[in-house]
Amino acid sequence: MLIRFKKSFEKIAMGLLSFMPTEKDLKQLQQTMKQYETDDDWQLFLWKEEDIIGAIGVVFKDDDIVEIGHISVNPSHRHQGIGKQMVTAITDLYKNKTVISTDHTVAFIDKCNRGGNQEDCE
Repeated sequence: MLIRFKKSFEKIAMGLLSFMPTEKDLKQLQQTMKQYETDDDWQLFLWKEEDIIGAIGVVFKDDDIVEIGHISVNPSHRHQGIGKQMVTAITDLYKNKTVISTDHTVAFIDKCNRGGNQEDCE
């Protein structure tokens, strides 16, 4: 289930985002988290089953475009289709908008959109 980020989830969200290649540096990760917390055009969502096991972040580029800038799944829950479920949930949430990817998320999202196996889309 997709839930909106709250400050009380900050440590787990930072842990999940730290798996992204662009967020390995602590200062960069802290800047990204601050952006999600303070910029209305940046929205971070968490994927919760029994525990929070994934994160997906979007940026509103304009009135019609939502860009998936971050997507990460806890390594112990990968290859179970969680990433694909998160992408689908975002697409459903913003069904009146075009959902696009960044250079860092394009390969993953393309695999999911091509109907890849659940294993391909974490």
